[in-house]
Amino acid sequence: MRKKERALEMLARLHKRYPTKTTHLNFTTVWELFVATVLSAQCTDERVNMVTPVLFGKWPTPYELAEADVQDVEEVVRSTGFYRNKAKNIVAAAKRVVEVYNGEIPKTSAEVTTLAGAARKTANVVLWNGYGINEGIAIDTHVKRIVFRLGLTKSTNPSVVEKDLLPLFPKEEWGFVNHMLVSFGRDVCIARSPQCHVCEMEEFCPKKGLKK
Repeated sequence: MRKKERALEMLARLHKRYPTKTTHLNFTTVWELFVATVLSAQCTDERVNMVTPVLFGKWPTPYELAEADVQDVEEVVRSTGFYRNKAKNIVAAAKRVVEVYNGEIPKTSAEVTTLAGAARKTANVVLWNGYGINEGIAIDTHVKRIVFRLGLTKSTNPSVVEKDLLPLFPKEEWGFVNHMLVSFGRDVCIARSPQCHVCEMEEFCPKKGLKK
């Protein structure tokens, strides 16, 4: 099975497994999604979802957060890990969103990545889940691991992985690819103990990087 054929077959089977596609982060505005995505780095979505109600209860919009004391924000986001850097970034991002973008998260990857704490992965997640805009495929640890095992890329560098994946899927599917692979990585294609016996891709997965 050729690489693109394998990718599309994987996509079709994932759609059957996950007919409902929703983000794992809770949010009500695109700004809240941005902050939650920044906080989710090296942290579980469950933990982020516990922290954000408190955070947005104190500072509901970027206007309030832009005026917040970074040390106060640190205390609220402490349990998400790397809290000093995250607090500094979301306050700085709030200031830029207010000063440059009239309080709204911009709608291009080039602009989103000018915000503190936002790399391309963050931009892809926010644009798709917030605006329904596909500018790329968000590459996290789950996506990177699964597509490597499936032989859809030979790299573990997120930028290279994304470049390898984009031609394999229709553009309108790019946002769904991340959603479904994140769920699949938690449910089946687990890092240390993949559940190959219940995997829809078992018959055509080359299992790259796995011990035979």
